[in-house]
Amino acid sequence: MALERNPSAEENNMFLDILQEAPLSVHRQSLNVFASVVYCFVLAGCVVVAAGAPWIFLFISKLIPTLLCSCNVILLLITGIFQQYWAYQVKKVRLQGYYIFSQKLKHIAHLPFAVASYGTGVMLLVIVWQPHIRILSLSTALRIVLFVEAICAGCFMSLYIGCVHQYNSLNGQPDVLKSLYSALQPSSSLEDLSRYHDGGRLSDQQMALLQYQRENLHYLSEEVLRLQECLSKYERSEDGSTPQVDLAHLLAARDQELRALSAEMNQVQSELRLARSLIAERDSEIQQLHLTNNQYVKENERLRSILNEWSARAAKLERALEAERLSNIEVHKSSTKLQSHTTGQSPTR
Repeated sequence: MALERNPSAEENNMFLDILQEAPLSVHRQSLNVFASVVYCFVLAGCVVVAAGAPWIFLFISKLIPTLLCSCNVILLLITGIFQQYWAYQVKKVRLQGYYIFSQKLKHIAHLPFAVASYGTGVMLLVIVWQPHIRILSLSTALRIVLFVEAICAGCFMSLYIGCVHQYNSLNGQPDVLKSLYSALQPSSSLEDLSRYHDGGRLSDQQMALLQYQRENLHYLSEEVLRLQECLSKYERSEDGSTPQVDLAHLLAARDQELRALSAEMNQVQSELRLARSLIAERDSEIQQLHLTNNQYVKENERLRSILNEWSARAAKLERALEAERLSNIEVHKSSTKLQSHTTGQSPTR
């Protein structure tokens, strides 16, 4: 009959020393909030349109309901496009091992599109039924719906940006590693009960862990290939012996290359400064030539005006001389007639 043996304390703790040797993700990438900020600006534009529609569309007030519905549809399309990017970011967080954080981001990332969808549905109901309310007109009701929709989406997007900022400032290990070593840790009856009821989530965490490990293996394989390629560049195995790398020689060579590059860069900078000074001199000469040319143009205009004036005076003198010549001819003719008349009268006497 086999005797039952109780495990000793050393056997119970023999696997607990690996809990501190969890693999770390050294290539964790931070998330970008630029798209979220752009979407917040889009929501701010929708708020401005909803609040100031009677003044913005003052000359086309009859088309305000149509324009508000069009703005809502455009907002829905833009939200759908941005949601695809947010889903990609959530997947990136999940692949980097932060399962709990990715679940929280996943729920928040779907809220703006849900709000836009509900707002579009409410607008559709308002347009179809057109409720007659004494206080609110049709355009006012649509403005209120669009305003509330944009404000709610903006609140959820602010929460998403805060979570992304919190993720970018994380320094801990990925939370999926807890599911890898959860079976090795001593647990109480309450923890066993919670694990039993949370089996679906645990399997999901195990799947996320597998994806995380796959990404880590892919990253590590790329690093190994890169290091092998770098090593092959510095290997010297002409005689088939073991590759040896003279680090001091390599560092000296790199230092010499850096000095040569810095000297070349200084020479290029000096040439660039010389070229800039030459360009500045040429610019000053060109400006001086432009000024001289402008002076010559002004002088030519002044001389042209003087020449025109003298030409006008010469024409006046020519006309005066012609008139004087004609008058002299008339006087000469008159004197000739008078002399002939005088000579004709004197013989008769």
